[in-house]
Amino acid sequence: MGHLRAGSLPGTHRKAPHVSAERLPHGRINPWTSIPFFAVHLVPLLAIFTGVTWKAVALCLVTYWGRMFFITAGYHRYFSHRSYRTSRAFQFVLAAGGLTCAQKGPLWWAGHHRIHHRYADTIDDPHTPMKGFWWSHVGWILGDDTSAQPEGSMKDFEKFPEIVWLSRHDWVGPWALAVVCTLVAGWSGLIIGFFLSTVLLWHSTFMINSLAHVFGSRRFETTDTSRNNFGLAVLTMGEGWHNNHHRHQHVCRQGLRWWEIDVTWYLLAGLEKLHIIWGVRRPRTAVDLGDVADDLDQVPA
Repeated sequence: MGHLRAGSLPGTHRKAPHVSAERLPHGRINPWTSIPFFAVHLVPLLAIFTGVTWKAVALCLVTYWGRMFFITAGYHRYFSHRSYRTSRAFQFVLAAGGLTCAQKGPLWWAGHHRIHHRYADTIDDPHTPMKGFWWSHVGWILGDDTSAQPEGSMKDFEKFPEIVWLSRHDWVGPWALAVVCTLVAGWSGLIIGFFLSTVLLWHSTFMINSLAHVFGSRRFETTDTSRNNFGLAVLTMGEGWHNNHHRHQHVCRQGLRWWEIDVTWYLLAGLEKLHIIWGVRRPRTAVDLGDVADDLDQVPA
């Protein structure tokens, strides 16, 4: 796998065209195809009848944090931005693990994310905040316009038949994990360990698209509204340093200061030491010394 050049996918430094909010088409969801999504939110209420065991609670925590890693390290930092390289075998592991998150396949997820960076916060952004908080949080997923993978967005990974197969059969991951949770902790394991964990995982991920463009601080003057948010960084293993990421999306590390917690980065750094991943794109010098922007601007493309 090669490296993405800074600005090759996103256009982070390109001036976004001014578009009047009145000219935007109203974002609409498909109420019929959205029924399963809303139904999943009600399933955890069945815990009233199944009860909640400590094993199920432990399983919920494991499936939440474990799957969050596959979203942040796999779907996001690898498939979307190619901020490190790895073997074809571990690439498959990242894709299969991401499938269990019930956020569709890696080609769909990463394809839309690349479009987001290219047109961040403009009318062409799939989850543009110009259509409101609800749309950027979850509405865009439930609309017909984003049901398919953006054409031509993932040619670099479409050459791997196993990745294409997983993306076309994205139901395999969630169903497999649901069965495992049931076998491990019974009905409580299914309701709490899988369904509740999935709902929490969904909205923690979605808040990066919505809340991280509304609340937080801005270290870098980007053409979008991305912000750094400590709370979201904790919930998402480092993704909350969203302004850092939008300014330097080709860098694997998103928590640029020593105090910016980025658990995904810590784990990837460990995998690098084990030679499971390599070619990790990082700042040239220690970011806690000198000016961060100057240091990162020197990263070779």
